[in-house]
Amino acid sequence: MRGLVQQAMEIYAGGPAQPALQAAAARLEEPLRVAIAGRIKSGKSTLLNALVGQELAATDAGECTRVVTWYRDGHTYRVTAHPRQGPPRQLPPGPSGRLLDSDLGGMRAQDVERLVVDWPSPSLKTMTLIDTPGMDSLTTELSRRTESALNEQGGGPSTADAVVYLMRHIHTSDVRFLETFRDDPTERRPINTLGVLARADEVGHGRPEALESAARVAERYRVDPRVQALCQTVVPVAGLLASTAATLREDEFRAIELLAEAPEDDVEQMLLTADRFANREMPDLDLSPARRAALLDRFGLFGIRLSVRLRYTGVAGTAGALSRELLTRSGLQPLREALLSRFAGRAEVLKARSALLAVEATIKRYPVPAAQHLLHDLEIVTSGAHEFAEVRLLDGIRVGSLMLTDAERESAERLLGGSGVEIWQRLGIEPHTSPNEMQRVARAALAQWQRRAEHPASARDVRQAARVLVRTCEGLLVGALGSW
Repeated sequence: MRGLVQQAMEIYAGGPAQPALQAAAARLEEPLRVAIAGRIKSGKSTLLNALVGQELAATDAGECTRVVTWYRDGHTYRVTAHPRQGPPRQLPPGPSGRLLDSDLGGMRAQDVERLVVDWPSPSLKTMTLIDTPGMDSLTTELSRRTESALNEQGGGPSTADAVVYLMRHIHTSDVRFLETFRDDPTERRPINTLGVLARADEVGHGRPEALESAARVAERYRVDPRVQALCQTVVPVAGLLASTAATLREDEFRAIELLAEAPEDDVEQMLLTADRFANREMPDLDLSPARRAALLDRFGLFGIRLSVRLRYTGVAGTAGALSRELLTRSGLQPLREALLSRFAGRAEVLKARSALLAVEATIKRYPVPAAQHLLHDLEIVTSGAHEFAEVRLLDGIRVGSLMLTDAERESAERLLGGSGVEIWQRLGIEPHTSPNEMQRVARAALAQWQRRAEHPASARDVRQAARVLVRTCEGLLVGALGSW
């Protein structure tokens, strides 16, 4: 794809298509772009803060939350506004010192195409995160900004290579958006979409077993064919809990300690509702209403209940221990693992697809004779690259377009990298399996799909799918042999 993009740039040099092609070439060298999208108040900015491990994104309803905002790894702390008209402008930090505590430098949100936040962070080295305004907002303009940012006009590729979509319940607007986020309007592409059951601690009204209930709901979504056709998987995450755990302060831990040292019955009564916790009089408790309100903002009622219970049981004896336990229970780690295995592991393929679509859109928009041979070359890449064949087949399996048994479907998804692209993940074995055992499993999978490809009763599309899987298994076997 680098070569084809370069050829296109030479053909269209000096013309109106040059900026788009230059952007496509630069995109191949950048980290993967992952957008965080969802309906209004679904917890997008809070989840982004948890993933980065810093309070970067504004979570209140300020001007900055109305603008598409990119967070990328950088050497310095900087916020740059890209207006719709005029050159980019660097914004100063706001009154509190936070990067996005800003008034946009006097600009209106509708006049800003995007904000770009540079922040030194290991989490942002492998992927650039894009925070978007809420879908289904009270104003159609905010929803339009998100849709236009992720589904560009003119047939070009989306701004993002992949999407993390936050949902609380499957709503009509969720389905509509997930169906429109695809590169090819004739196909669904669940391979580049991951679902998050957001605000998981609020499932069941924040009862102690809320996270277990959320895990069961997410599991039902994962096996629902309608959801499988829209996204790879669904992971439950308590975003506020994760964000607070990642940025827990010593004074907050001390406040939890004070609650744990108070009479248990009194604390239980306080924690029945948020209003009681914020306003109930407790003369023996050295926590002012202002400090309690700050705890509610940071932890939520469920997070306070859980933290106090962990302190009671002695599981969290220090601020570091409490932070680690809350992170574990929040569901953030499985989400990070899914991002790494399902997105970062396929970063080159996803970026190459974006570049392919950019070149194809340019040629169709500006049809010049010198570029027509590139359409043929693009078709050869699309049909001949095994990585693209794997992505297409995995999409086809997820939308139920192939007549496979449940066992075959499960095996095929795993071999194609549906649960991760490492050899051991594709083969469904432990990461430290011996080379001999790895080869045995790879040979067994190869034999299974060879039989399916050659079986006279197999439908034509199944035989074609089996041939793709045969080639995948051959590659895995070569990889297993190379592990000696």
